[in-house]
Amino acid sequence: MDQPNLLSSCLFLNQRQVEVVLNRTTFSWKEIEKSRKRSFCISEAAHSHTVQVCEIVAVRKTEDEDDTQTRRHQKKTNHLSQLYPCAFTVSYVRRTRRHRWRCSDVTFLCSSQELCEQWIQVTNEQLSLLTSRPKSLLVYINPYGGKRRGKHIYEQKVAPVFRQAGIFTDVIVTEHANHARDHLKMEANIDNYDGVVCVGGDGMFSEILHGLVTRTQTDHNVDQNQPDAELVPCSLRIGIIPAGSTDCICFATVGTNDPVTSALHIIVGDSQPMDVCSVHHNDIFLKYSVSLLGYGFYGDVLTDSERNRWFGPARYDLSGVKTFLSHNHYEGTVSFLPTEDNIGHPRDMLQCRSGCHICQHKRSKKKHSETSAEKEKPGEDSSSGWNVIHGKFIAINAASMSCACPRSPKGLSPSAHLADGTTDLILVRKCSRLDFFRHLLRHTNKEDQFDHTFVEVHRVRKFSFQPMQREHFSQEDLSEFPVKTGFSPICSAQTSCSYRTAHSSWNCDGEILRQAAIQVSVQCQLIRLFARGIEEHQQCV
Repeated sequence: MDQPNLLSSCLFLNQRQVEVVLNRTTFSWKEIEKSRKRSFCISEAAHSHTVQVCEIVAVRKTEDEDDTQTRRHQKKTNHLSQLYPCAFTVSYVRRTRRHRWRCSDVTFLCSSQELCEQWIQVTNEQLSLLTSRPKSLLVYINPYGGKRRGKHIYEQKVAPVFRQAGIFTDVIVTEHANHARDHLKMEANIDNYDGVVCVGGDGMFSEILHGLVTRTQTDHNVDQNQPDAELVPCSLRIGIIPAGSTDCICFATVGTNDPVTSALHIIVGDSQPMDVCSVHHNDIFLKYSVSLLGYGFYGDVLTDSERNRWFGPARYDLSGVKTFLSHNHYEGTVSFLPTEDNIGHPRDMLQCRSGCHICQHKRSKKKHSETSAEKEKPGEDSSSGWNVIHGKFIAINAASMSCACPRSPKGLSPSAHLADGTTDLILVRKCSRLDFFRHLLRHTNKEDQFDHTFVEVHRVRKFSFQPMQREHFSQEDLSEFPVKTGFSPICSAQTSCSYRTAHSSWNCDGEILRQAAIQVSVQCQLIRLFARGIEEHQQCV
């Protein structure tokens, strides 16, 4: 239904008269043209502009020294300056290509100071009604991440936009690893803020995530070491200003790794719920994960890359080639609890986008009581609802989002969802090196990457992995398993070596977990980001 107009006036924009209209949801203007009868009318052919009120960044009175374009126009037309002596400027979100947002200004000339002030007052009143907008933020800057440009990016690109929107910020530049995590857990007075912002990469986001979730559970007396504990959702939203070597989470929730775009999503108060996987080993809490848990190939890549940090970002490519050529596989047992409904499947080609109906179908909080199937321990049969698979795997991956990035536009699981209470469990069984290469290659093209006999994918709520433990290996086993160091030559029949275990490590959102045996539970919509998901159809201006 059409909203009643709050204000409607004939103003001047770029020496042209325009009809400007404000209602509760939109701010619009359209050029007025003179007819032959010298009467003013709104031309149907005139181009109109409409801005959502929720996407107005700020509105302010325009001073002469603040708007050189207005001053230049007034000097050219003295009569216009006399008729319209006052002006106000509206800053708003403008969409550009590839999901990027920019802050644009439009300045309107008014016939009187009273009219100008009325427009400013009424528009600001509508902005004040938007309770989702943050007024105070706690900002953590990682000055060492990525190319060490986090502080510069924030000061030059983000802080000015926050000031323009009237947002108060407390800024902390981190001095060492886990500084932000520990500060959030113990010291920060989070009741004073409407959100937490991290300036950095995925590692910095992980610090904020662990600090905020741990603080929330501590305040509510929830024991994180209990794998079946019902975690309390965090009340504060998290904003990500990308400034790292990898910004996977920002890319998946906004659609671009652009700091100005992320700042504008924070300003307009967007809210995107996200699932979080809690990872345990022998009923001891290890880590939280929001993107990728990878055992085997991706665990080995990360382990090897950590030995070559001096090599910079290129170390990931080097370790990837090295791991691929090693072609290791690992034996173990995977147990998983499938999703309880049939809404969505990893191969349905339905991508998670802004306003995703699959994520909206899920309740924003976890159920107050779990089903009996969830409480059962995984057994040797599926009578309790658990599925059990034993085999030899090159890779075991759990993707809680698509994990898309510029190198892999579709990601590891193109149809994974941000907030549906599940993770996509991808099992890549032992296969030839050529077959595995074909699987990896499909991460970069449009073909179905799960369409291989050695690959299977399941949408699950929980899963666990138990590596194969052996006291003695046969000569055939020794030829199949890598030694503990990861990339030394695999044992041959002539080698008299003996190892008790042969296992990989887990890649948990870019951090190494040495414990191979883990239990994973998906915590539905545990956190919220200042984001709205990737917009499917955006209007570029």
